[in-house]
Amino acid sequence: PTTLDEALALRAQAGGTPLTLLAGGTDVYPVRTHRSAWFQPFDRDMLDLGAVPELPGIQHGATGTRIGAGTTWSAIAEAALPPAFDALKQASRQVGGVQIQNRGTIGGNLCNASPAADGVPPLLALDAEVELASLRGRRRLPLSAFVLGRRTALAPDEILVAIHVPAQPEGARSTFLKLGARAYLVISIASVAAVIATDDTGQVTAARIAVGACSAAPQRLSTL
Repeated sequence: PTTLDEALALRAQAGGTPLTLLAGGTDVYPVRTHRSAWFQPFDRDMLDLGAVPELPGIQHGATGTRIGAGTTWSAIAEAALPPAFDALKQASRQVGGVQIQNRGTIGGNLCNASPAADGVPPLLALDAEVELASLRGRRRLPLSAFVLGRRTALAPDEILVAIHVPAQPEGARSTFLKLGARAYLVISIASVAAVIATDDTGQVTAARIAVGACSAAPQRLSTL
């Protein structure tokens, strides 16, 4: 497909038959290789979203930020975004090597639904929502209600089209830390993202922390 409407129509035509959505392919191809090595068939049809121009891109404004699901990690790392997004940009630079960052997409990272997905904790700390589209219309969900632990809330006829981040407190800062067996090219043993906002006196006015690889799905830490 070369338009989102065409992609949604093809998605709907599948009629619930398992269909692999292909963006950067950095998760799809390793799965196919692994299954082939163990003589497991992998004959699901693929819907290649790489030529749909509505999916990549970042729009930032006073009311919030929209990140298209087809936006690559390299594009996020290089985007001119406020310091509240530093955690997401730091995570972007730790998703595999540069070749993976040039191909892999943020939407694919979310839809893969790995408990160790590096992109999820920063987005949880930013109060992100996902935008899902089908021929039936569009809906938005909190990211925490979308990534459910090795599965998502994506309906069989839906495509993840964007991530929406609300406007962050003025002066908010963020950071991302990842524990692995080595510094790069490794799946997280544990990860954490934090967004902190302070007033003119330095007093903390808002604090949000999210962790990954510590439970079935990455999650925000709430106060008790």
